[in-house]
Amino acid sequence: MFTSSPMATGDKPSFYAELSMQARSLLAGERDLIAKAANFAALTFGALPDVNWAGFYLFDGTELVVGPFQGKPACVRIPLGRGVCGTAALHRETQLVEDVHAFPGHIACDAASRSELVVPLAYADGSLLGVWDVDSPLPARFDDADRAGMEALCETFMRAVEDRR
Repeated sequence: MFTSSPMATGDKPSFYAELSMQARSLLAGERDLIAKAANFAALTFGALPDVNWAGFYLFDGTELVVGPFQGKPACVRIPLGRGVCGTAALHRETQLVEDVHAFPGHIACDAASRSELVVPLAYADGSLLGVWDVDSPLPARFDDADRAGMEALCETFMRAVEDRR
């Protein structure tokens, strides 16, 4: 049985290192992608302060389709190159957006969201799995320390996925 431990969020590098360690433990031994993604989303959503949505959009070969997440109901399909998630997926670059209303083509799935951090998820061979998306009702909630921490956390997820691919 997995049990998470409380984490102090003041020191972001330490926080994300601890969260990655918990994610590694949680994902170890599981073969199913959806089960891994669902537990990863629940763990991360529960640990991050000031977020209102955390989850996956998975690439189906044509577009991004909502996957396991925590938060209010979400947009179901996002074309590559559209919105923050589609931009991250198309360019394979993390998108850190301090004000989603200033992002060209932003897709407002939840009107309460003000800032967003999206990390593209690619397999070792470069093919796209999808994106990891975290939203906050606070403007400028995410910074470069969150970007680095979230990218490392997503590397932990992708290693767990690659191990069972």
